[in-house]
Amino acid sequence: MPGERSIMAWSSRLAAWRKTGMGYRIKRISTAGIDEAISKAELYRSLNEPEEAESICRDILAIEPEHQLALRLLGLALTDQFTGRGSDRYRETEQIFQQLQDPYERLYYTGILCERRAKAQLNAGHPPVSVLALFEQALQSFSEAEDIRPAGNDDAILRWNRCVRLLQNPAYGWDELEQELVPFDAQDAPPR
Repeated sequence: MPGERSIMAWSSRLAAWRKTGMGYRIKRISTAGIDEAISKAELYRSLNEPEEAESICRDILAIEPEHQLALRLLGLALTDQFTGRGSDRYRETEQIFQQLQDPYERLYYTGILCERRAKAQLNAGHPPVSVLALFEQALQSFSEAEDIRPAGNDDAILRWNRCVRLLQNPAYGWDELEQELVPFDAQDAPPR
């Protein structure tokens, strides 16, 4: 039968490709193409296509491993993919942001990482008590970034304010969480 032969041929080709890494290799981009590649990565992030942005950033970093903008965009593209599940690449993203040379950027983007991880976990249905520490880490990073920010750069303050507003939003049940976190002694009444 002709259909069976083509399926068998495809199956054997697929098996051969798997043995050799699918027969495809990643190609290197040129150094001259980095600026255009950065523009494309930014575009794909704005189009909510973070996997494409991630791939482009990895192409740039393959030829310039310390390219600061590519590192920053790669980390952001990874946080754009956070779902609040165990498959989120939190540690990888943390390592990427730690490669940023500017101390302000390291702190600021670490805050972004914690904030986005917390929001993804909230959106995935995690209880507020389980994400509170992440928001506190984000706020700590934003506070430290604010202390060393460049003149006229209020990004850390803007992110701080967003986190605080989220923590003040009653829709997440933060008030109930406060009641849960009250120490036992505070709720205990003296004997009568």
